Parts: sequence; C-alpha cells; structure tokens
Amino acid sequence: MTDALNEEDQVEASAAPLIEHLAELRTRLIYSVVAFIVAMLGVFVVAEPLLQFLAEPISQILQERGQEARLIFTAPQEKFFVLFRISVIGGLMVAFPVIAYQMWRFVAPGLYRNEKGAFLPFIIASPALFLLGAAFAHYVVTPLAMRFFIGFGDLLPSVTNLLAGDEVGEVADPAGSDELKTYFLGTIRESLDLALKFIFAFGLCFQLPVLLTLLGMAGIVSSQGLRDMRKYAVVGILVLAAVVTPPDVITQVILFTVVYLLYEISIWLVRMVEKKKDDQLRAEGYFDDELDGEE
Repeated sequence: MTDALNEEDQVEASAAPLIEHLAELRTRLIYSVVAFIVAMLGVFVVAEPLLQFLAEPISQILQERGQEARLIFTAPQEKFFVLFRISVIGGLMVAFPVIAYQMWRFVAPGLYRNEKGAFLPFIIASPALFLLGAAFAHYVVTPLAMRFFIGFGDLLPSVTNLLAGDEVGEVADPAGSDELKTYFLGTIRESLDLALKFIFAFGLCFQLPVLLTLLGMAGIVSSQGLRDMRKYAVVGILVLAAVVTPPDVITQVILFTVVYLLYEISIWLVRMVEKKKDDQLRAEGYFDDELDGEE
C-alpha cells in the first residue's frame, strides 16, 4: 500500500514540472507569434520599397539592355500576394531577435553557466551570417544569374511599346526578318521567387560554420574528420553549386569558392573548440603531459 502511494507521489511530482514547462513553452510561443504578427504588419507598410530593392538587380540589367525597367503581373491578386510574401519573410527576419530571445529564455534554465556562455555567441552569429549570405546573393549572385538568363532573349528596346497597345508591326524587326523573336517581359512573382531562392540558398550556406561548430561542441564531428572529408566536401559543394546556381561558370565558381572557404573556417573553429576542451580537461587533471611524453 505504501509503495503504491509513493509511486503516485512520484508521478504527481514529475507531472507538475512537465505542466510548468508546457505552460512556459506556451507563453514563449505566444510572445513569439505576437512579435511576428506585429513585425509582419509593420513590414507590409514598407513592402513596396522592399519590392523595389529586391528587383533592383533585374532593373539595372534591363536598363543596360536599353529596355524599360518594368515587371508585369498577370493576375489581379498577384502583386498583393507578392507584397504579402515579402511582409511574411521580412516579419520573420525582424521578429527573429524576439523569437530567439524567447527560445533562449525557455532553454536557458536547463543549461549550465558555461553552456550558456557557449551557445549565446551562436545565437548572435547565426542571423548575422544569414544576412551576410543574403547580401552576397543580392549584390553578387542575383545580378550574374539574371544577366545570364535574360541574355537568352532578343534585344529590342522598343518591345515595351507592346504593353502600351502598339501594333506588333510597329515593333517588328527593322530588317523585316520573319524569324521568331523572344523578349523578356518578366512577372513580379517569378522574378521575385528567383531572387528569394538565391537569398535563402546563400543565407543557409553561410550557416555552415555555425552548424559544424555546434556539432564539434557536441562531439559529433572533429577537425581531423572534417579534414579527412575534404575531397567529399569538394564534390558535394560542386554539386550544390550546379543545383543552386544557373549553368553559368562564373556564378558556380563564386559559390564554390565561398562555401569551401566557409568549410575551411569551420575546420578552424572546430579545432579551437577541441583545444578549449583539451585545456579544460588538462586543468582538471585528466591529461598528464609528462606521462604522455614518456609514453
């Protein structure tokens, strides 16, 4: 009888902390959702300038080709949903510090002081590296990709007259050729999707040092193991460059160089983590350098 009562007391004692954790998690999630909604609404107010900013690379390329910087939408609701998509993505980015802080407040009580000090820099470094990768994609990769793709179209500056209601004959080839002409009349949705794909791809690629360093801290990977995997990493990065970027050698080389450099930086960071662990164990007396030297 006494044993049964003790078991019930243990179940109730274990259930109470679980309920408290779930209540704490619910509170943190509510704060995060509210922060995201407020940020999304705020970004929607400035979504039009952000659209102009994201479309800047393609706008410059069209002007270089002598065309008017113009994107069209083919459905009444298309531009609204493009602006809404920008507000959702922008809202996540703006609200990320609040969301990360709420996550930190939830997990921090279960961490030791040294673990808190170890993870906090990564919470700061992760969004910073993502923004760095996004900026690299917007200012370097996207212009190269857009120039490559749009370059397949025929060059005819007066093609925009078609949108003004002019007859096809008024913008025909001056030489009177009967060959089929193809002109770029980009839609907002498709052009923005391509730009966002590059931003997300490079933003995620720039998370490689954070990911590998955390795995190194957990003991899942080692600096020597990463060195031994270099040749496989090179093949994987080449495949990634071929999938993410267009069939443009310059863009592929840029992506390969950047990601491989991040891989080498990750090896160095993991080695620093291992050295710090070894120094800590040596200070606690687990390592004996003199005995190791005698052996």
